[in-house]
Amino acid sequence: MIKKYPLDELSTVLGRIMGLLLTEEKVDRAVQLLSRAVRDSIPGTLGAGVSILDPNARPVSSGSTDAVVQRADTLQYELVQGPCLTAWATEQSVLIRDVAKDGRWPGWSSAVAGLPIRSVVSTPLLTDGEALGAMKIYAATPNAFDEATTTLMELFAAPAATLLAHIQTAETPARISESLQAALHSRDLINRACGVLMERHTLSEDEALQQLMKQARTSRTTLSEVSAALLAVSTDRPRGTSDGLR
Repeated sequence: MIKKYPLDELSTVLGRIMGLLLTEEKVDRAVQLLSRAVRDSIPGTLGAGVSILDPNARPVSSGSTDAVVQRADTLQYELVQGPCLTAWATEQSVLIRDVAKDGRWPGWSSAVAGLPIRSVVSTPLLTDGEALGAMKIYAATPNAFDEATTTLMELFAAPAATLLAHIQTAETPARISESLQAALHSRDLINRACGVLMERHTLSEDEALQQLMKQARTSRTTLSEVSAALLAVSTDRPRGTSDGLR
């Protein structure tokens, strides 16, 4: 089971990752730094990798924390199948609870059977409505990751993708774009909304986030939109009254 982050600790981790990327002007170095930061931020992670892909799903820049990740990713590129490529192609995160029991990519699953890889999360790096690649983590035990892990990866990926896009196109890293500001604002909305639910209903951070995710699925909106709506009514709603998320 992954570590449940306090909201202020999550913000600190995100700030550290963004700070690392802002100091880099070369995409190869940036993806390596991002991979290491993500690996170190999620307990239970054996290794992590970040792949920047071209429109034909060929890796143009790839960073990995160790040989196991590099081999697992190389097999995906050679076989043209796997969770990383699927996350990139569908622009949706992929969660594998147990590689040995997951049948979505039989060729890749068979090829990595001898590697210490049982759990996987792959998240697309989305910027300006397009996926420029994917970020992934691997664990050596089954069920090491869950939906909360996936949500955490997506929170990391949103601002990271914007910065990597800037670096990739040789723009000055210090120029924080509107899309990056929006990504950081979205993360802040979610953190604040979780805080409201935690105080109002005596929930843990994970329980509050799960409530927001459930409401987002039910209303077919985004986590940011649900969070903004909750915050809009929480300022003048008496403590203890219903907010529709219970």
